[in-house]
Amino acid sequence: MKIVDFKLFQLFPFTTWMGELKDPKILRADLIAGITVTMVLIPQAMAHAQLASLPPYYGLYAAFLSPIIAALFGSSRHLTSGSVALVSLMTAAALQPFATPGSVEHIAYAVVLTMMVGIIQLILGMVRLGVLVNFLSHPVVLGFTNAAAVIIGTSQIDMLFGAEVAPGGSYFVRVWNMLTDSAANPHGPTVMIAALAFVVMIVMKRWKPQSPWVLIAVVLTTTISWYTDFESALGGKVVGRIPEGMPSFVMPDVSFGLFAKLFTAAVTIAFIAFVETISIAKAIATQSKQRIGANRELLGQGLANLVGSVFQSMPISGSFVRSSLNFRAGAKTGFSSVVAGCFVMVTLLWLTPLFYHLPLATLAAIIMMAVAGLIQVDPIVRAWRAQKHDGMVAVATFILTLSFAPHLDYGILIGVSLSLFAYLYRTMMPHVAALSRHPDGTFRDSQTFGLQSCDHIALIRFDGSLYFGSAGYFEDKVLERVSKMPDLKYLVIDAEGINHVDATGEEILIHVVHGLKESGIETYFTRVKEQVRESLERTGFTEELGEDHFHRSLYRALSAVWELLDQDVPCSRGCPKNCPLNQAELPGVVNYRV
Repeated sequence: MKIVDFKLFQLFPFTTWMGELKDPKILRADLIAGITVTMVLIPQAMAHAQLASLPPYYGLYAAFLSPIIAALFGSSRHLTSGSVALVSLMTAAALQPFATPGSVEHIAYAVVLTMMVGIIQLILGMVRLGVLVNFLSHPVVLGFTNAAAVIIGTSQIDMLFGAEVAPGGSYFVRVWNMLTDSAANPHGPTVMIAALAFVVMIVMKRWKPQSPWVLIAVVLTTTISWYTDFESALGGKVVGRIPEGMPSFVMPDVSFGLFAKLFTAAVTIAFIAFVETISIAKAIATQSKQRIGANRELLGQGLANLVGSVFQSMPISGSFVRSSLNFRAGAKTGFSSVVAGCFVMVTLLWLTPLFYHLPLATLAAIIMMAVAGLIQVDPIVRAWRAQKHDGMVAVATFILTLSFAPHLDYGILIGVSLSLFAYLYRTMMPHVAALSRHPDGTFRDSQTFGLQSCDHIALIRFDGSLYFGSAGYFEDKVLERVSKMPDLKYLVIDAEGINHVDATGEEILIHVVHGLKESGIETYFTRVKEQVRESLERTGFTEELGEDHFHRSLYRALSAVWELLDQDVPCSRGCPKNCPLNQAELPGVVNYRV
């Protein structure tokens, strides 16, 4: 029975919480949370469609079925999916070179892009490659999201002021044109509507955070727009007529040429959307104490985008604002997302006429409020303090993303490349310490702490993996240390910090050991990790050097070397008792704190 239940969970993860809905308290909590989320979801969805250069009602299409599928087949009980500002902007940017914004071709390409994103996420989830998102390092995501937030915010300037701006030019040129045209020819009623929407949302969000502050701004500004005849009498822009009814089932028409054009953008959106989704799911899971499966979320998001594409949906992702609201509203299971999707269905069937007079300036204000939280400077500062290379990657990704706009995928691809290069650069030259005994009994870097070293024994610790990138550096550091010790007889390598050895690293070890032996210097290894020792045993290196040259502890390695040194070159200090590597005062070798 348990095996059957486990298989059902694998295929239909919602079976783990569906039975809990028999509890009236859980059912009531999910109903309330779903209704609460819907109040924010509907206006945000329309705003995000506008950001993607699509008619506003396409945001409702993305808010209907896709979030339900994501909730049913994902692993998180509180994650709420749908259109989000970042993915909407990337959608508009990806399609801009191929179709006129808002045209029939643009809409068709957006649906095809949704399908491609879904297929990519599904494939990655099926082959359990959710770990690939780890290549998007935190500094890259920070730089990209900050730049995207700036681009999203500035893209709404003309809508806030009701200005007409000529398309074309680089991002900086377009922003300059929007600022100058908006300042020169502002539309007074539009500015007032936008200002009112901002004031209502900011005040309500601070005064009553749990209230549907987005919906309140929508209702108020729509009522004013209707009462003043904002569109006809005042010349303002409104949403206009929204087709009533559910989106029809249409299979996207994908040609090989279109697939090739959109592939890079689809991969980028698939990764960014999933990074955003899994980050939100994990953040909420730390509070709800729920386990999140990355591959399961990939499958859920991929299936949601794929199914949504045949119902004319734009690409979706997890929403931080709505997921947080869902959790704070008391949602217990994924059924709350099902409730929200059903209310969107009710809206599409019967309530769309209510949104005719909704000002586009209000949607622009909603977008700017949503992306305000994406701008985060403190994490970039912390990344810089933790590791300057990471800070530089974050700043570089930010600047490059702005520079390449609207081709946002270029910025993130270069950011990933810089991040990988920074990692390789750091691991190519890890810290190498010449160790000696500290008065407190521990082994520490002799140069840093000004410790005396032995003339005949060198103890070196290599703090990094020995692979093709760092092998040459390892050899240089060993030879550099040896060249400073003309009386050196024994080299002891503390391998505690070496986690991995590849073919190049093993070849360098052979070269170093043989070269030192020809110079009359024996090499010993201590504290070699099991996985490294197994690699050396498979290549025959351990057998060639001799098992007696490998020791489990520093004490055993130094004791063996002291015994050989006393036979070979008697030390004037009277080793091992007076050796700088041994500061213990207890008599007898076995009692020395080595």
